[in-house]
Amino acid sequence: MEASKAVHVLILLVCLCGCVQACPSFCDCSAGNGTVLCCGKELTAVPQGVPLEARALDLSRNLITSIRLGELGSLPELEELDLSDNLVSNIEPGAFDGIRGLRTLRLRNNRLKTIWPGVLGATANLTVLDLRDNPLVILLDGAFPELAGLRQLELGEGLLYVASGALVGLGRLQRLALGKANSSTLPTTALAHLRGLTSLRLGPLNALALQDNSFQGLRALRDLVMEGWPRLAALAPDSLYGLNLTSLAITRCNLTAVPDRPLRHLVYLRSLDLSHNPIAVIRGGMLGQLVRLGELRLAGGRLATIEPSAFRGLGLLRALDVSGNRLETLEESAFQSPGSLASLRLDGNPLACDCRLRWLSGRRAGPSFEGRQPACASPESARGEALGDLGPGRLACRGARIPGKGARQTAAVTEGETARLRCAAEGDPAPAVQWSTPGRRVLRGGDGGRLRVWPDGSLEVRYAQAQDAGTYRCTARNAAGNDTATAVLWVRVFQPTATLGPATRPPPALILDQVTLSVVLTMGTVCFVGVVVCCFSMLLFWSKVKGPIKRTSEVDNTVHSSGMTAQSEAVKYSTKML
Repeated sequence: MEASKAVHVLILLVCLCGCVQACPSFCDCSAGNGTVLCCGKELTAVPQGVPLEARALDLSRNLITSIRLGELGSLPELEELDLSDNLVSNIEPGAFDGIRGLRTLRLRNNRLKTIWPGVLGATANLTVLDLRDNPLVILLDGAFPELAGLRQLELGEGLLYVASGALVGLGRLQRLALGKANSSTLPTTALAHLRGLTSLRLGPLNALALQDNSFQGLRALRDLVMEGWPRLAALAPDSLYGLNLTSLAITRCNLTAVPDRPLRHLVYLRSLDLSHNPIAVIRGGMLGQLVRLGELRLAGGRLATIEPSAFRGLGLLRALDVSGNRLETLEESAFQSPGSLASLRLDGNPLACDCRLRWLSGRRAGPSFEGRQPACASPESARGEALGDLGPGRLACRGARIPGKGARQTAAVTEGETARLRCAAEGDPAPAVQWSTPGRRVLRGGDGGRLRVWPDGSLEVRYAQAQDAGTYRCTARNAAGNDTATAVLWVRVFQPTATLGPATRPPPALILDQVTLSVVLTMGTVCFVGVVVCCFSMLLFWSKVKGPIKRTSEVDNTVHSSGMTAQSEAVKYSTKML
């Protein structure tokens, strides 16, 4: 009886072993949920004997060079295949025919140079395809002809050419990462086929500027990232025309100014990242049209000035990151609603800890520095200290002052020469100097033209003209106050003294000044009016004495009976006239 039971148990074990397929060598099938792990085993080919019930197969970090027809066998349950970090340079057509239920295919960091049409034809249910970090050079027309269900596509960054029909058939694609490091043109025509695209990430491109209508047809696009365009210095005014973005990042490029004109119509934009660009200044009101902007980042650049009212109109701004720049200060007047700012990154800037930063010190409800306290670079007494550790009493300023303004400054030059008016201002922080001309034109440092304000505060008037003469006003301002001074400029009219011979000497010109000209005109007018009055008086007198003017005409004609008209026998014509 016991022997019979042992035989039955042995038969049962043999049957069970026959029903369960063994795990391939060098693989781990113990993870559960149908996952087979074969990563990092130095495999040179796809292992045989993968269980039919496998749902995920990880073959990453091996030495596989090619995916051949029939290697993957028939895996009807497989949904995810990871071939990342291998040496795959060739995929034979039909290699994925046995895994028609595949939804995620990862081929990142391999040696694929192109995707031949038809290679992925059997993976019609694919939703995620990752081809990043491959030396892809070209994408031909119809590269993804049957992937109608694809939602996410990650392409390499070395593409030289993308055919206009390369992305045809991807009508449901929502996320695309694309890079063309060795190209200077954006594949606008190819992108126009992606009507359902909501997220686009554009890697390195050698373009100097972004042209108008670069994203035509992408009306569903909400997130746009342009990263690592080292030569991109400008955006055309209508380069983003037709887009309705909520998030925009243009980072690690060569923008020297905030592209305010291309951004004006993006009224639903909530996040803007312009980090790692050589932008030096944010001027007042530049971003005022972005009324829904809540997050602004300009980290790691050359930002040295944020003007008052720079963030005017941004009432919903909650997070600002200007870390790693050249800012000496950030004044409260730059914000429309300083109290609504929840996060502020100022670290990595040479901050001058004075009264301009008092609004950030000693406030319980102030913005968070996200654990990165900004440090002071000046004054010497606070160098290296954290801004948050300084009390309001140590954040002091000294008002602007112009020494020697009591002695009125006067300068006289001849027309065509250069004049210089001085305005040496002092204070802590260093005052900003501006001049106003006799015509009330305001001149600031950095303005070009004949009239220029130099860094030391002086005003240079080049090639002086007569209309430049007058009183100029210098105004020095800082956070603690302002001071003014005046200067007078005289411009002598240039009168050349040429020595010409008797034969070539021009006739003397009659030069009249304004007073003489006024007298001559007045006398001429009086004489003319007097003559007219005299003439009309004589006419009136003559009319009274001689009576009204008469004009009479009498003509008698005699017609002979023969029908011939004879010469007038009597013609009397008398006229009284003056």
